[in-house]
Amino acid sequence: MLNKRYICSVKNPFEQGAVKEFVKIVQEHEKAEFESGTVHAVYSTFSLAKDAEWSTRLFVLDMKEEDEEGIGTFIEVNHHAPALIGTEICFRAYLMEVNNHEVICRFEAYAGERMIASGRTGQKVLKKEKVFRLLEAVKEAK
Repeated sequence: MLNKRYICSVKNPFEQGAVKEFVKIVQEHEKAEFESGTVHAVYSTFSLAKDAEWSTRLFVLDMKEEDEEGIGTFIEVNHHAPALIGTEICFRAYLMEVNNHEVICRFEAYAGERMIASGRTGQKVLKKEKVFRLLEAVKEAK
């Protein structure tokens, strides 16, 4: 049971469907590469997922208070097409819903006019003290 002092009712200055954009250039270290070597010299799904989460976190940064922090709960990535190293990528994050302290967004990523990815993310906003206690409990369980 979650102690009420840890639960946030997120301030939400946004309308449903509000948009945030994040633009980046695909870097060499973001290519599809594993311990076995380079698979393709293109933007990896792993790196794309990280940037997608960042694009939707931009909403959380405007919603959380100083004593609060966002924590990811899920990410769904549909990787539609490749993007070469050096390509400019525009992420568009859309606010889908805010339920108490949970923020759900969808995103699309474009290389020019070409959609390369889409998906959804979830983040909860918790008191920093709660996040600290959760992480301490994990350390103690080791």
